[in-house]
Amino acid sequence: MATEYDVAVVGLGALGSAAAYHAALKGARVIAFEQFELGHVRGASHDTSRIIRTSYEAPQYVALAKSAYEDWAQLEAAAGQKLTTITGGLVFLPDGGPLSPEAFATSLGQNDIPYELLGAAEVRERWPQFGIGEEVRVVYTPDSGVAHAAKAVAAMQHLARAKGALLRELTPVTAITPPKDGGGVVVIETPGGTYAAKKVILATDAWTNELLGPLGVHIPLTVSQEQVTYFKPSDASAFDASLFPVWIWHADPCFYGFPAYGEPTIKAGQDCAMNPMTPKERTFVHSPKLLDDLRGFMDGLIPDGKRETLRTVTCQYTLTPGRQFVVAPLRRHPEVLVALGAAHAFKFAPAIGRNLAEMAVDGKSSDDLSKFGMPAGTEDD
Repeated sequence: MATEYDVAVVGLGALGSAAAYHAALKGARVIAFEQFELGHVRGASHDTSRIIRTSYEAPQYVALAKSAYEDWAQLEAAAGQKLTTITGGLVFLPDGGPLSPEAFATSLGQNDIPYELLGAAEVRERWPQFGIGEEVRVVYTPDSGVAHAAKAVAAMQHLARAKGALLRELTPVTAITPPKDGGGVVVIETPGGTYAAKKVILATDAWTNELLGPLGVHIPLTVSQEQVTYFKPSDASAFDASLFPVWIWHADPCFYGFPAYGEPTIKAGQDCAMNPMTPKERTFVHSPKLLDDLRGFMDGLIPDGKRETLRTVTCQYTLTPGRQFVVAPLRRHPEVLVALGAAHAFKFAPAIGRNLAEMAVDGKSSDDLSKFGMPAGTEDD
């Protein structure tokens, strides 16, 4: 352990890459580890598009998303790349569903986010691609859009290295050992050597409990192989990102989708379809049933008798209790910070990374993360 680092990051998906970049940007000595190759497909940060939006029913998420938009702009400026595309976004709320337009309106209004509450007829007039019925109410936010997932993660990794961070791919971390009495360093063990850091950020998603277990910590996590499908519409021009918004059908089941982005296709998926399997069990083979369910839903929401199914891609969801973010230090080992995005954090990634870096280097975050602490009962006393 010849070199002691200020910050070590374990896991280089979106959250870990953002944390490594922001810690290096603050002048910290940073080392980061990824057990697979950079840009791998085993987690949740690959492929092209992710929805960015401020349209949440909970004020804490709206506030953090609003902050994240500033971080996205700064990231684009630093990278010299366009990483986001604003399309506007629709949240469909059918009668009898779990959420109401009023909840969205309250949260958005509290954070001074522009929005519109629309009826089905207004939606059909403005976006005739949709075939929704009168029982659906809609929240429209003009600031919603798309982030390029793979390009954004690669940009953060490149910028982290440019600021002096050392990124070690194909380097699994096998154990972390915090100081026993405080005031020391965290020892990080890998097959290729042992390292030390004042603070460690775990952005390890489905693998988090493998490193927390020996510390007497267990977070109840549910891991599922999910999937999205790319479709070829009969008229791709009608779904151009300048004409067609991102959308979410907020009901049970919940679906979401994108305009044409980077290719003449549209992309859609079911959120939390729950095809449970651990990383070791994961097949990477999509579920024909879930694809059939998605096709049936799309036939109703976006009617197009000549639409073709092109390809289905799998990814991994790691869900925390209540799908709440965890962005917090361990109580008994505050040198170790945990970041879990509960499969809806990509849009927040630059802000979460910045706040993690602030906590690791400065001791506190600039955004209010009080709602994103460790779940109750996860640490043995």
